[in-house]
Amino acid sequence: MSQMPQLSACPSCEWPLESGDRFCGACGYDLSAVPVRPDDNPTIAMNGSPPPPGVPGMGWPVAPAPDGSGTPAAAHRPTDLQSTDSGGHDLPPGTPPLPQSPPPPAPAGSPDSPASGVRFDHPPQPDEYALPDEYTLQAPDPRVASAPPTPPEGTKVCVACRAGRVDHDGYCENCGHAQPRERDHMELDAGPVAAVSDRGLRHHRNEDAFAVGSGTLPDGRPAVLAIVCDGVSSATRPDDASMAASRAASESLLAALPRGAHPQQAMHDAIIAASNAVNALAGEPATAREQGPHQNAPACTFVGAVVTAGLLVVGWVGDSRAYWVPVDRSSPPARLTEDDSWAAQMVAAGLMNEAEAYADERAHAITGWLGADAYELEPHTASFKPDRPGVVVVCTDGLWNYAEAAEDMADVVPLDAAARPLHSAQVLVGHALDGGGHDNVTVAVLPFPAPPMGAGSA
Repeated sequence: MSQMPQLSACPSCEWPLESGDRFCGACGYDLSAVPVRPDDNPTIAMNGSPPPPGVPGMGWPVAPAPDGSGTPAAAHRPTDLQSTDSGGHDLPPGTPPLPQSPPPPAPAGSPDSPASGVRFDHPPQPDEYALPDEYTLQAPDPRVASAPPTPPEGTKVCVACRAGRVDHDGYCENCGHAQPRERDHMELDAGPVAAVSDRGLRHHRNEDAFAVGSGTLPDGRPAVLAIVCDGVSSATRPDDASMAASRAASESLLAALPRGAHPQQAMHDAIIAASNAVNALAGEPATAREQGPHQNAPACTFVGAVVTAGLLVVGWVGDSRAYWVPVDRSSPPARLTEDDSWAAQMVAAGLMNEAEAYADERAHAITGWLGADAYELEPHTASFKPDRPGVVVVCTDGLWNYAEAAEDMADVVPLDAAARPLHSAQVLVGHALDGGGHDNVTVAVLPFPAPPMGAGSA
């Protein structure tokens, strides 16, 4: 009976063993199958040196001769053997095999370096086995190999790879990256007036739009204007509705004011022009294709302001608002518009106070809008003659939801808003995004009085 090797742990699963165990208690490994440990021998470094005298088992066995004479057989060289190519065809005798490229030597000082006593490279080969120079291939530069051709001048370039052309579907032809839509974030600095619009953090598209501009009255005095529209999300094509309304109103004002129309009358006519532009969308084929049985015609809200040297005019339909914020913050700010909404109706009828009405889930249901299915168009206009300088903030509910009261709005308007309208609009949009960005947010900032022509923001 062979002697059972004394093991402290199972060779298979390393389960601790006790003296006399024949099988592993964890995996059932047969411990009798473990070979008996041989007599201890000194460890030999594998550095090619001959074994020390007296160390057994270090010499290679000699292959006997085929004829049994005891003379060692001659060693074969690779060229002495018949070989075949990859197709199975015989190669002529003496054809050397394809040499293999040796792996790179290990870094000096690493366990695998020659200094450690172990070699993993190969000794030099005879010239007949050396790799011919014409076999050497250089890896292509990945920056050159993968770089797409430069798009023609004027072509929209991908914001991700900066090289691919953007297809009509909004995706890069090179890397496939979806491009940000132009209306996701818009900014415009028109000198004395500026506006910013952002998609917000929750909506999949920006349904707001704005238009800003400046002109002159017949007497040469400056006039500055801003229009802000908010598409009704429950309607068809709300983004197109807001864009059409803002453009039509701006064009109407810029045409009427130089002709001598009173700014308040010009604002009223601009609202009519905006309404007609939105109504026209309902008859377009694009609307017919998208029209569902429970959808409404394209619709949007409207708010606008015209500022001259001594007059401030606002106009609105819906729940977008205009605020007055004086430069001297010791003077009170004011809200210049009244919402066409369920909450405003409840307050006006004395059925609820303002806090109760705007806390109701029906608060933002609008009762007035621009669109073919509006009950009746009622343009609201108002004129003011402020006695001190300040700024007019024209915005959608995406902003005033986070600064509803006039005092709250004044708190977030920068002190230098009259001198830096673009910066102020950016700050106000940032305030809405920091508050949660639940809706599209658009804001325009106009200084009062309107600065002379040629003066712009710092």
